[in-house]
Amino acid sequence: QVQLAESGGGSVQTGQSLRLSCEVSGLTFSRFGMGWFRQPPGQRREFVAAISWPTGSTYYADSAKGRFTISRDSAKTIMYLQMNDLKPEDTAVYICTADEEPERSGVRRQADHWGQGTQVTVSS
Repeated sequence: QVQLAESGGGSVQTGQSLRLSCEVSGLTFSRFGMGWFRQPPGQRREFVAAISWPTGSTYYADSAKGRFTISRDSAKTIMYLQMNDLKPEDTAVYICTADEEPERSGVRRQADHWGQGTQVTVSS
């Protein structure tokens, strides 16, 4: 019953920016976490970033630190991923996640609920 809806993907040139959004529905927990994973072509899914409710704690993969910023709209239960200085290696399907444990996504890099993903393509 938990549904995750990603948006904001697209095709950009190296160095440009995108902002991904994810809205969750059907999640009734007062404390939970949301995050982003990505799956590059021909590779396994990897963790990108996560954020928790209500603490707002954030977690980043090394590849995202300094370039990506995860944020939340607490009232609307919306999560954002601002991606700056995009590189070709960022090309992947970006997948929104939610978890009933607020810190699980960031600490263990796992999630209970997964979206369908949105394609991000970065060309040089």
